[in-house]
Amino acid sequence: MAVETDVLDELRRLRTRIPRLAGSLAATVDGLVLAHDVPDTEPEGLAALTAAALGVAYRMTDAAARGEFRELLVRGTRGYVATYAAGSTAVLTLLADDRVNVGRLHLEGRRSGARIADLIDTRVGPGGGRHAERAALDAHAPPSPDADRRIGTLPVRTPQRPAHQPRPQPGG
Repeated sequence: MAVETDVLDELRRLRTRIPRLAGSLAATVDGLVLAHDVPDTEPEGLAALTAAALGVAYRMTDAAARGEFRELLVRGTRGYVATYAAGSTAVLTLLADDRVNVGRLHLEGRRSGARIADLIDTRVGPGGGRHAERAALDAHAPPSPDADRRIGTLPVRTPQRPAHQPRPQPGG
């Protein structure tokens, strides 16, 4: 049984445990879909947006000295989007209606994130899974200049002084 099937089973069980859950998605931290249960939503687009939000969340927790990323909650006029860490290589994103019990959402989302992390770690291991061929192709590529940067973080630009002094403008 493939890890994607096991993760999808976990997503379906999650829907039965959280009333008013509209959908769920498990993805890698770089935006590749592992499994999804998101009717009326494009899973690839949601995974890509999750990866982008995750990068900002990583930076925010780091800049605020709040430790490692655990979860992100966004509230809109028609409901919630909650993202939970699922180990170091995956995330769980939940879509919920506005009247969801947020405490229950957090409780079950955290538990499912831990279960998904266990499934991925025990069944796939490093470099395995549906996208293993992509990792094999990337292994032959030259290392990027940001190779030591954690996955999901954005590069930091360091301001530099200009090489020359600006000339004063007339009348100013």
